[in-house]
Amino acid sequence: MRREAAIASTRQRILSWFLPAAAAATVSVAAAQAPVPPGDWWYYSRDPGGTRFSPLTEIDTGNVSALGLAWSVPVARSATDDDDAAGPSGNPQVTPIVVDGTMYLPVRGHEVLALDGATGEEIWRSDLEAPQGSDARGVAYWPGDEQYAARILVMAGPTLIALDAATGAPAEGFGRNGVAQVTVPWRGVPLIHNNLAVLGAYPGEMNRGMPGDTRAFDVRSGALVWSFHTVPLPGEVGHETWLDDGWRNRSGVNVWAYYMTADAERGLLYMPVSSAAGNYWGGDRHGDNLFSNSIVAVDIATGEYRWHFQTVHHDLWDFDLPNPPVLVDIERDGRTVPALTSVGKTAWVFILNRETGEPVFGVEERPVPIGTVPDEWYSPTQPFPVWPAEPVSRVAFDRELDMVRPEDTTAQHAAACEALWERSGGFINVGPYTPFVFHEEGAPPRSTLQLPGAGGGVNWGGVASDPTRGLMYMHANDSSLVGWIEAKRPGENYGNGTAGSTIPYDRGSVDGAGPYFSFSAPLIDEDGERLGSLPCYRPPWSRLVAIDANSGDVVWETTLGITEGLPAERQLTGSIGSAGPSVTAGGLVFVGATRDRRFRAFDSSTGEQLWEVVLDGSVNANPMIYQGNDGKQYVAAVAGDTLVAFALRPEPAP
Repeated sequence: MRREAAIASTRQRILSWFLPAAAAATVSVAAAQAPVPPGDWWYYSRDPGGTRFSPLTEIDTGNVSALGLAWSVPVARSATDDDDAAGPSGNPQVTPIVVDGTMYLPVRGHEVLALDGATGEEIWRSDLEAPQGSDARGVAYWPGDEQYAARILVMAGPTLIALDAATGAPAEGFGRNGVAQVTVPWRGVPLIHNNLAVLGAYPGEMNRGMPGDTRAFDVRSGALVWSFHTVPLPGEVGHETWLDDGWRNRSGVNVWAYYMTADAERGLLYMPVSSAAGNYWGGDRHGDNLFSNSIVAVDIATGEYRWHFQTVHHDLWDFDLPNPPVLVDIERDGRTVPALTSVGKTAWVFILNRETGEPVFGVEERPVPIGTVPDEWYSPTQPFPVWPAEPVSRVAFDRELDMVRPEDTTAQHAAACEALWERSGGFINVGPYTPFVFHEEGAPPRSTLQLPGAGGGVNWGGVASDPTRGLMYMHANDSSLVGWIEAKRPGENYGNGTAGSTIPYDRGSVDGAGPYFSFSAPLIDEDGERLGSLPCYRPPWSRLVAIDANSGDVVWETTLGITEGLPAERQLTGSIGSAGPSVTAGGLVFVGATRDRRFRAFDSSTGEQLWEVVLDGSVNANPMIYQGNDGKQYVAAVAGDTLVAFALRPEPAP
């Protein structure tokens, strides 16, 4: 259970620290936005609840093997670039949206593109009139009202841009020539609810700096409507969890996730708030540090606090929440429980009542190891779900049982892993939430092995849900992170997102490697060519997992991805990645998310793989499913620098 007592009274959030009160706006509540039509994909994850569930059934388990490429469009270069232009600068993590057969997505660094979803032909291309290009993972759609036509909204650095959905021209009446100032940049996709666009923030990972507050803007005028303090100010819920004034000027604690979710019927927004900066040392922020690492529910119309659930107390592992919860309805004891499920980097599955935040199957505070880093504050316990009782990824390591063996990969790779172990002074892992050890300058090396690492668990791709089958689907990684905490040396860049911060300690390692140095070693072929790096623990390293929302039971799991550099009989290892799956009423789960350049379809009830295609680039984006103006069903995703769309091949003539 959460350790903070529920506070009966809630209060209106005061406006942004950076915008004057006079800039606030009021929003007239329009009629509830219509549900997404069956053939459309209006949101980053199709609907406000983030299910990534398409009700289309033309493509099903019986004919998915007949899928073929329908069209493709490069999305890494502008139409005006020539062949000598710099290399690809597109965003391979983009998921498009589709409205009435038209597809919209940001491309390159400064454009938004509208395409015919059936052919890929360009309808319009808009050059964003903003001082900074867009690296957003998608665009948002507002259907318009009696005064204004439908709009496409996209983030470009610290600005929110609105375009006319029909023409791509700057939206009339929005900000200044279609551009509204947000102050803090964000790479995600606005959540549209009635006349509001709700935004996260990406202030960077400095321990002191801009706050990561969530904000809502009027989609018609571009004016700020409300702002929620993700680091509570004095007198606000959760402020008491920041000891010794650690809240002052605190940065991080932001929604960096690519999207948020909402219960439109109940008017609740669910924010996946990330960890506080710095990532690995929190000696200047003693306490549990709300609302870091928390699902926070607020009234979507006003930003008023409703409830919170903290998944990690005083994060020292970079376990920030990378994705929002998915909304599910659970049948329990003869009644329907409105619930949500959150699975993040820790790999623990939290299923909560979405009205109250209370765990549906129970959560316990259990003791965790305490470290010895100077001036650090350690939470003595962390929350663990009672059920599902097991995480979806590896959270512990035993050298005798788990160290990779020659028969798992190759003799060369296994030997390289043993050499890394010796060079690092061995790796300490005592299970979940193993703290990083402290390394004195000049002392022999001794390293910590963190599982999962900062790559997850389940990363930004998040969880998809099939309400017709009551199943939830996720891509779970066995990632790792290694190193220790040491006193920072002046002038050195530690590469952990806190290089320029004021913290005196940060994470280092025996090789002085960057922020994502993992327990992995090179795979080298017989000719001495390096084929990449592979984990030093036994495979599989990545799985597609299905969980029954009603019981919390794992229904099936299957290894996801191969390693082509290994002997054929050992290639089914799983391939670590960050993206997630999407699901259809036709009984299919579509997923890329792996480094092997494969795009796959699985039977959503059994986990059997039914279709696979090899592409020129990896699908490091969430797939989406829609119906074109020709009436056909399509499955699309960005693969490397190309948007690809698949449909059933025409049956051959008799």
